[in-house]
Amino acid sequence: MSFIHGLSFKHLRGDLYGGLTTAVVALPLALAMGVTSGAGPIAGLYGAIFVGFFAALFGGTPAQVSGPTGPMTVVMALIFTRYTTLYPEDPATGAALAFTVVMLGGLFQIGFGILRLGRFVELVPASVVSGFMSGIGVLIILLQIGPLMGHTSPAIPLEATLAVPGFLANPQGGAIVLALIALAIAFLIPTYLPRVNRLFPAQVMALIVGTAVFMLLMPESGVPILGEIPTGLPDPQIPAIMLTHVADMIVSAVMLAALGTIDSLLTSLVADNLTRTHHKPDRELIGQGIGNTIAGLFGGLPGAGATMRTAVNIKAGGQTPLSGALHALILLAIVLGAGSFASNIPKAVLAGILVKVGVDIIDWNTLKHIRTTPLAEVFIMVTVFLLTVFVDLIMAVSAGMVIASMLFLKHMTDLQVKSITAVNEPDDKVPLTEYEKAILHATHGKILLYHAKGPLGFGAAKGMMRRLADFKQFDALVVDLTDVPAMDFTSCRALDDMIDNTMTTNRQVFIVGMRPELKEFLDTQGVLEKIEPMNVHGQRATALCAAARSIDLNPDRNRGSGKFSSDQVSP
Repeated sequence: MSFIHGLSFKHLRGDLYGGLTTAVVALPLALAMGVTSGAGPIAGLYGAIFVGFFAALFGGTPAQVSGPTGPMTVVMALIFTRYTTLYPEDPATGAALAFTVVMLGGLFQIGFGILRLGRFVELVPASVVSGFMSGIGVLIILLQIGPLMGHTSPAIPLEATLAVPGFLANPQGGAIVLALIALAIAFLIPTYLPRVNRLFPAQVMALIVGTAVFMLLMPESGVPILGEIPTGLPDPQIPAIMLTHVADMIVSAVMLAALGTIDSLLTSLVADNLTRTHHKPDRELIGQGIGNTIAGLFGGLPGAGATMRTAVNIKAGGQTPLSGALHALILLAIVLGAGSFASNIPKAVLAGILVKVGVDIIDWNTLKHIRTTPLAEVFIMVTVFLLTVFVDLIMAVSAGMVIASMLFLKHMTDLQVKSITAVNEPDDKVPLTEYEKAILHATHGKILLYHAKGPLGFGAAKGMMRRLADFKQFDALVVDLTDVPAMDFTSCRALDDMIDNTMTTNRQVFIVGMRPELKEFLDTQGVLEKIEPMNVHGQRATALCAAARSIDLNPDRNRGSGKFSSDQVSP
């Protein structure tokens, strides 16, 4: 069993209790997310079972519990609606295409893990994650307004938002009552009765109380319910691929895979903090990919590491993959024997539970500190949030990453350019020895010392050339690269142009202090072939001395001044 990361039987009691508790919490969420996706409540349960089981066995975060999550459900709702509307007379074909996308998304995740892309999620800025998660939370809430009022809500967020006035103008009393009961329990129990919530999770209490009220007091009210739910295991579906939709299906699959990757690995970080351990990101992606591929094969929703369920599992004692796998097996037992009870669950109750999920997903912690957050980060958060809610999830994350990368590049470029100094008189910009100061002082500005510090990238290329262009009157250029560990191709070309421009005006160029790796790179790019070997030096003092000799400095001019002498100019 060594292929199961973190497997141990030392915490069996905690794993059993964690798996049982998490299954109780996951049941109403899986049903609600299945309804929201448009694929039906059973699809949510199948997703929780297959993703939860296989991600636990093959993943890289031992205590993580996986299943349908808010972000993945929102994306799946868009995918499911898109493909089923293409075939209004044969929705089964559209559904088959949608679940094929889920399979492809799982395969992409496996590929991400094999290519070791897991650690790249650490490069996603906090502002992008915050704006995205808050947008997802608002999306979930918007999609529940219709069911709260007793109506069916469109799966497209913008359409659901535009339909809100109609829902509010024609509410169904019974649905509102049940929704208020679910909302009150979901919000108030964790806040005011935390001990009760630990023993009996609020989501489950809301599900049971809301369903009981409906069945006992308003069975004839006409409130929409889940209806008949299939029992037993589903038959595997043959992947459906149509050439006319291949490109769109691949795009949708990549979107699912990317979102599932971010969602899962962020939850893995939460699990690490709670358990004081370290997950294996690439292995986690492979496990999530296997789970999603099998979920799509059996008509289940795609899933990811679920933060709330993972936290519940750990707090209940779950520490190994046994708890996640057990949670899936308990849900399987429910599917096999509790379909008749679940069929009477009102959709308004599930909507109330999901509103609480949406509220919890919103990044309230960052919003509390919005006044002290840098303006650039606020701009990124707001941009990602608006794009997530009103445009497209992948576009939102992509735009956020581009903006964040450009702002970071601008900041790093400013630092790089600031580190570049050019002096022809001794000053404090470059730390010089008394001997080096004496040489510069004696040459009266005829030697220009160009000093750079830190790695130079493409963003600094223009700044490098502008800094040299500020000086017109000099006879020799000394380029000091002692403190430059590396350069990229663009900054290398900028240095080459600087050397060309200087030499075409019959001025000497000297290079100082190249590290072996940098020297090899510049040599490969043909930069050093233009410079005489005698003009390449290891020490700045010797280069300045050579530069002084190259401009025929008369050392006797300053003899006796105490600043410079002919002896100091000699090699």
